[in-house]
Amino acid sequence: MPTSENDSPPVYREIAEDLRSAIASGELSHGDRVPGENDLMKQYRVARATARQALSVLINEGIVVAIRGSGVYVRTFRPLRRHGPRRLSRELWSSGRAIWQADAADRGFETDSIEIGNIAAPEHISRALGLPTAASVLRRCRRYRLDGRPMQLATSYLPAELAAGTAIGEADTGPGGIYARLAELGHAPAHFTEEIRVRMPTPSEIDRLHLSAGTPVLDVLRTALTAAHTAVEVNEMTLDGSAYILQYDFDA
Repeated sequence: MPTSENDSPPVYREIAEDLRSAIASGELSHGDRVPGENDLMKQYRVARATARQALSVLINEGIVVAIRGSGVYVRTFRPLRRHGPRRLSRELWSSGRAIWQADAADRGFETDSIEIGNIAAPEHISRALGLPTAASVLRRCRRYRLDGRPMQLATSYLPAELAAGTAIGEADTGPGGIYARLAELGHAPAHFTEEIRVRMPTPSEIDRLHLSAGTPVLDVLRTALTAAHTAVEVNEMTLDGSAYILQYDFDA
């Protein structure tokens, strides 16, 4: 029976670590039912509140999922490694590949909803694109899934005048996506900047990304610029914080 003394972890965290280890070792596999509150109470001789806290830790981490009236089950999911420089390389999109293919490889990554239309640009978008206040921009809103799981919400903004009459305004932008189309227009992205912050999700994001309680999201704000440092796209992304590993490589 775990005991917490002095600076040792609370008992519920010790129990959670035991369960986490069982999942990592394969003793408990995807879809297996993990010991419930009653089982943990008997096994570790702890109060119900302690057993409940232990399970809550794993639920909040996204390792297990609670199904009402049935129990708590293992939900193993291999996080998506998002390699910043590689996914945005000209070599990728100029060859007709979508940037997400650099991350997902042969996994089932898909867009399951998309909304496209012109709007008056929010102030921060006008500023980022160097446009007059409330200038018309093309907005593309998408939700992405990986292996059937909602992973990311993304909204791109481009100057409406630049995108007018092109495949950029279509649901299927063609091989290489938006950046390949911009290159065809003589506005190929040559530089990218990304800003990342972590926060807790809004109720709408919890619903759309099917987030477990306590799961944070990553906000990624990317700006694409031409060789002349003219901004041609701003992309606001909201990522399920439990489903991504962000990788960036730098030379010393």
